[in-house]
Amino acid sequence: MDPLLINKVLDLAMEIQQIPAPTFAEDRRAMFIRSLFQGERLSEVYRDGVGNVYGRLPGAGQTRPLIVSAHLDTVFPAGTDLRVQRQPGRIYGPGIGDNSLGVAGLFGLLWALRRGGITLPGDLWLVANVCEEGLGNLNGMRAVVTRFQDQPLAYIVLEGMALGQVYHRGLGVRRYRIEFRTAGGHSWVDYGKPSANHELAYFVTRLTSLQLPLQPRTTLNVGVIAGGFSVNTIAAQAHFELDLRSEGIEELSGLCFQIEELVKQCQRPNLQIGAQLIGDRPAGELPAGHPLVTLTARSLEAVGLTPVLNIGSTDANIPLSLGLPAVCIGLTAGSGAHTLKEYILTNLVAQGLKQVLLTVEGAFNQLAKID
Repeated sequence: MDPLLINKVLDLAMEIQQIPAPTFAEDRRAMFIRSLFQGERLSEVYRDGVGNVYGRLPGAGQTRPLIVSAHLDTVFPAGTDLRVQRQPGRIYGPGIGDNSLGVAGLFGLLWALRRGGITLPGDLWLVANVCEEGLGNLNGMRAVVTRFQDQPLAYIVLEGMALGQVYHRGLGVRRYRIEFRTAGGHSWVDYGKPSANHELAYFVTRLTSLQLPLQPRTTLNVGVIAGGFSVNTIAAQAHFELDLRSEGIEELSGLCFQIEELVKQCQRPNLQIGAQLIGDRPAGELPAGHPLVTLTARSLEAVGLTPVLNIGSTDANIPLSLGLPAVCIGLTAGSGAHTLKEYILTNLVAQGLKQVLLTVEGAFNQLAKID
């Protein structure tokens, strides 16, 4: 892979990283990508109703199209210090790997195809989508799949990091906001009346006592807690946000049932508890022997890497849950994702981009034959 092209991709990743893009607020970054798509003279450049950006590289019209996507949003709120630092072999910056490099990888793929004089058998759709992180609930990818459904040969999702992983299984995730309401009162005068904060703490303690199966792996996490008005007030309102995950669909459903039953058991006349489902990332799986999975693994081996077949919660969950062929792959390795100390390794990007190119070419050549 041409070192000049790799440097161009890295420069673009840093430029993208400097544009804030919290989930639900990706507009500036999306407009930037749309202008770049237009500058590359892609066909049918447009944004859909949820904010995704599309561009089509026309192919020879011999096969169905292929979708390659990367999410625009980050976990970092507005006002986060996005200063980026380049050091030998590394680039530091919040969101540089997740997912600025992934978005830049869309252009790296395009440039590599053009520099190689490669005309693909079918149309290649490049998509920069919104709402992958947090409570975005994969709504961007939901819109992409609604738009294309089973028309594409496959959906290939790019992440900046996780090079060597082939995510062919979508990890089921459900998220709840559980809220507690009481009459509240004065901490001295009304002592003894129920406190929403105290009831929340008791509830969380009961949650953490639940026995979760080790196989299939199942997890529970209280990620956000808020409540009360002042130090000397019996809290009248409190809530927490709960993240539940499992490799098993039945186990996840069973855990959700336990949570909802616990909510019912803890209700009292002077305490109201409500559980609202705020996130649902459906599970799905492509068999390890599927041609797309074996192709992606061979592409990694071709660039000198050992593929690891894995499960994760990514944009690929949506097509996988509908029985559509999809994988999620990475462009490099790094560390500190979702932290201010996030960084990527620059010396692996050439291998990462090459495996994307091989996977895309192979998907057109191999999946079309079994179509």
